[in-house]
Amino acid sequence: MLIDWFTVGAQLLNFLILVWLLKRFLYKPIINAIDTREARIKKERADADAIKTAAETARDAFQKKTDAFAQQHAALMQTARDEVAAERTRLLSEAQGDADAMAAKRAKALLTEARALEKSITDRARDEVFAIARKTLKDLADVGLEDRMCDAFVDRIKAFRNQPDDTFSKAIQAASDTIPVRSAFDLTKAQHAAIQSALHTTFSTDAKLTFQTDPELIGGIELTVGGQKLAWSISDYLASLKTGVEAALAAHEQAKTGLNPTPEADKTPETTSA
Repeated sequence: MLIDWFTVGAQLLNFLILVWLLKRFLYKPIINAIDTREARIKKERADADAIKTAAETARDAFQKKTDAFAQQHAALMQTARDEVAAERTRLLSEAQGDADAMAAKRAKALLTEARALEKSITDRARDEVFAIARKTLKDLADVGLEDRMCDAFVDRIKAFRNQPDDTFSKAIQAASDTIPVRSAFDLTKAQHAAIQSALHTTFSTDAKLTFQTDPELIGGIELTVGGQKLAWSISDYLASLKTGVEAALAAHEQAKTGLNPTPEADKTPETTSA
């Protein structure tokens, strides 16, 4: 069989031309389109991966913030519970303290009222006793008792004979005016003379005496000069007794309240400041 090399050459040429045409007008545009599409797909995938990564990052950040918020919320709630418990304890303590203070104040007030009532009753009873004693002694005073009182007063004046440096003695010796003598009853002229003589003999003074009557002395005589007083009277004895009773009652009251009572010196109806 003979081969037609011309036909073969023409067909080969036609094939080459066809291949070139396909490559030029068909294959190359398809390849370019495929490359472009692959590039676009890669870009879209990269963008999708970036978006996914950003979303995961945002999710992680949100989760962290959520966890932190939950922890902060739990801490705040615990702090609030602790503060509420502390405030409740404080208010209960204050209420208890106020209740105790009020109870103590009420108890102190009741005790004070009881002591005031007791003192009032005691003072009233004491005053009544001394009032009765004062009235009784006043009613019992008679001439014989008055004479004895005058004698006792004269003896008290003479007792200063051995006390020239006594304050009362100096006041008598320094007196230039008349010296008042008060008595609970009217003294007789003889009693006037006895007192004047005792004063002159004891203090070597020529001072004159003025005699006055004062029923409040309740059986007694007193002489006042230079701010000093020489007295002998039942009233002074009653006053001394009353002072002693008051001191004893005060000591008893101080002993009740836990205080140390201040002792008072016994007073006798002798020379005192006027």
